[in-house]
Amino acid sequence: MSKENTTPSQTPQPTILSYVRDLPNLLSLSGLACTVLAIYFSITGLYAAAMIGMVWAVAFDWADGLVARKLKGRTATDAKFGGQLDVVIDIVSYGVTPAILLLSYGEFEPIFLIGAFIMMAAAAIRLSYFSTYGLAGGTKYTGLALDNNSLILVSVFLLNSLVSHEVFTIILYVSGIGLAILNVSEIKTSKLSGNPRNVYLLAAYTLGITAIYGSQLI
Repeated sequence: MSKENTTPSQTPQPTILSYVRDLPNLLSLSGLACTVLAIYFSITGLYAAAMIGMVWAVAFDWADGLVARKLKGRTATDAKFGGQLDVVIDIVSYGVTPAILLLSYGEFEPIFLIGAFIMMAAAAIRLSYFSTYGLAGGTKYTGLALDNNSLILVSVFLLNSLVSHEVFTIILYVSGIGLAILNVSEIKTSKLSGNPRNVYLLAAYTLGITAIYGSQLI
């Protein structure tokens, strides 16, 4: 009696672009679009527009996590892909973008390469550490979370119109290095995006920053 050869059925591997249909990933990519605009406007010197792009990148970054937690039917693979996408976008949004902002405001003088490298290196190390160990005790970040960099810098940049270019260059440089140090420090900070009250605060902050810098563009 001959045995029939049977092979277990396997779920076909999804295509790369199929993940674009996932709403949280679409929100992540929207944040990336804001980041690209922030980089562009930083390079061209339209800093008010760059600030708007930076703060909206944070808003979309928070939104993708909120939506992902509420959606039903997402698989473990969907969550893993979304997490990897977040990490890649975060290094651009919170590492590359602030570094380019510093370089541009410093008129691309070589001395600003040092600060830009420190900021990007701290962001890369911070993200790698988080990807390895996650939240400390399941509730707190080790080191200042990178989204705070953008939230703080867009506020710091309000001083740009109050002091001379030379003075603000120093303020921006020191702020960038200070944030980089906090990013890789051992301080414990709460996960702000997990608190509904903080979501409303971020929404108000985003709209407020948009209004302030938007008025400068008119």
